[in-house]
Amino acid sequence: MADLIYLAVIFLILALVFYIMGARGIAGFSMEIAKWLVIIFVVVAIITFLL
Repeated sequence: MADLIYLAVIFLILALVFYIMGARGIAGFSMEIAKWLVIIFVVVAIITFLL
């Protein structure tokens, strides 16, 4: 489960780097991936805590 957070942080850093470099499309796509990884992590964490 920690891998999801690790990947989310990596994609967030990539998004920031691409944004600074001017590649706004790639930055937005990386941000979307990071957002979905965090959402999946939260859902899995809630399910794990309930069971």
